[in-house]
Amino acid sequence: MEKVTKLKRLFYYYNLDGYLIPKNDEFFGEHVPKNKDKLKFISNFSGSYGLALVLKNKNYLFVDGRYTLQAKIQSGKVFKVITFPNLFPSDILKNKKLKIGFDPKLFTRKTIDTFFAKTNCKLIPLKQNLVDKFWNENDLSQIEKFYILPKKAIGHSYKSKIKRLVKQLNKRKIDFQFISASENIAWLLNIRGKDSEFTPLPNSYMTVFSDRKINLFCDLKKIDNNFKKKFKDIDIKDIKYTDQFLSRINNKKVLIDSLSCSIYFENILRKKNKIIEFTDPTYSLKSIKTRLEIKNIVKSHIQDGAALSKFLFWIKRNYNKKIIDEISAQEKLLNFRKENKDFQFLSFPTISGSGPNGAIIHYKASKKTNRKLKKGDIYLVDSGGQYNFGTTDVTRTISLDNDNRRIKDIFTRVLKSHIAVASFKINNKTNGALIDAIARKPLKKVNLDYAHGTGHGVGYFLGVHEGPHAISKNNKIYLKEGMIISNEPGYYENGKFGIRIENLIRVKKNKKGYSFDNLTKAPIDKSLVNKKILKKGEINWLNNYHQDVYKNLKKFMNKSELSDLKQACSKI
Repeated sequence: MEKVTKLKRLFYYYNLDGYLIPKNDEFFGEHVPKNKDKLKFISNFSGSYGLALVLKNKNYLFVDGRYTLQAKIQSGKVFKVITFPNLFPSDILKNKKLKIGFDPKLFTRKTIDTFFAKTNCKLIPLKQNLVDKFWNENDLSQIEKFYILPKKAIGHSYKSKIKRLVKQLNKRKIDFQFISASENIAWLLNIRGKDSEFTPLPNSYMTVFSDRKINLFCDLKKIDNNFKKKFKDIDIKDIKYTDQFLSRINNKKVLIDSLSCSIYFENILRKKNKIIEFTDPTYSLKSIKTRLEIKNIVKSHIQDGAALSKFLFWIKRNYNKKIIDEISAQEKLLNFRKENKDFQFLSFPTISGSGPNGAIIHYKASKKTNRKLKKGDIYLVDSGGQYNFGTTDVTRTISLDNDNRRIKDIFTRVLKSHIAVASFKINNKTNGALIDAIARKPLKKVNLDYAHGTGHGVGYFLGVHEGPHAISKNNKIYLKEGMIISNEPGYYENGKFGIRIENLIRVKKNKKGYSFDNLTKAPIDKSLVNKKILKKGEINWLNNYHQDVYKNLKKFMNKSELSDLKQACSKI
């Protein structure tokens, strides 16, 4: 509460009635470095998505359905937690005429319009972030160099990618594009960096002119001579001069990305140019993986599946013999992954939740919440890795000798939802919204549902959550060959248990058109399946999936693990 009080004291000096604090930093990446996580500092909320609205007399924390429960636990004493899209900030501020400050480097025009367009409040951009006035968090991290992907990891050269992008710009008669999403720069130039704990991002900005003249803005300490030699045709500049460079652009038709271009940079470009604002075309280009990329991704998933399966067998064999808790379990899983030389680091913080903690959709075990794995519970583990070269994300829910009939029935319905997605017949007009509705049917039949999308796009040795495609209620992007997406229906009962089954799948061309192909290779716990609820086709799907898992993983197993794998992959 002391931090919030310090913030409110500044309202009088700046003549404000409130202030906004988002989760993101100025690069709008998914994972924010600890020294830039202002939302966690002010609210104690550690989830990956949220927005705080601090007013003189009330504090609000807006999150989506994944984080409602977590936010109430972490921040509920000081903040009123509100779930998107049930209510927006504009609903809270209706009929009020308040002056609300914000940092223009941390917000896009789209975000501000979505949350505040329907209010009479005045939103005031401030040059200095107010939280920084009393939070002096130093960046103690080492300077890590950007690096170029090796040929064996590259589907297309950076020159061919730039050529495709420029073709899109010329088609729309655009003179200049400001690329503000580091993930898109990483993909375009076939480079990676170490600016995020879970994603190999090279934090930077880039400008592309219609004549293919390119400027890259970054911390020059992160660039070595080999990098400069590789990109002789690119002008590499210090990132602190980005705004000066943009202010010199004039009389151009300029494309900015509505998802990642801050109001700060937009306002600089808007002064002398005509702004065209829509999603950066790079998102769509990089969503289609090449054959070489798919080959590397398949290999990564087999390696990852072997590590996860060994871990699941270890849990089943040992949870009743020794003390295993959520934190020691996730550390054990990390150690299994580290046995593979291609494993680099985790692709997101591992969710390791037993019993009631499994009901917190994006749960992160801490010393305070850590539970021992015990008989009668079910255990949910959602995790993934960054490999040379591929990104994985997988969830398994396993029984610790649980004999609850209702839990088994619900698990089986989640499995039916998972199979419905995996078996969906795709055509050139298939989008995520259509599949999401189909996925929820087996659960809705018994009045159950889940408060998250059914699937998200995944990058290639990049972000574990990447668009533009997704399996969610409002996503209308058509699915295309080479896209990778998660398939993760679930069900969560507050204070009791959580269930989720997640595989990554890719859109694959076949003789009849297109279908989903499973990338994830790890057994689904048959002891939680009520076979009577499954149709014949669903039983066949599960048996065929397990046959494929066994075939791909058997060579990685020792004698006892092979025995476990045979049993886990046997027919039901």
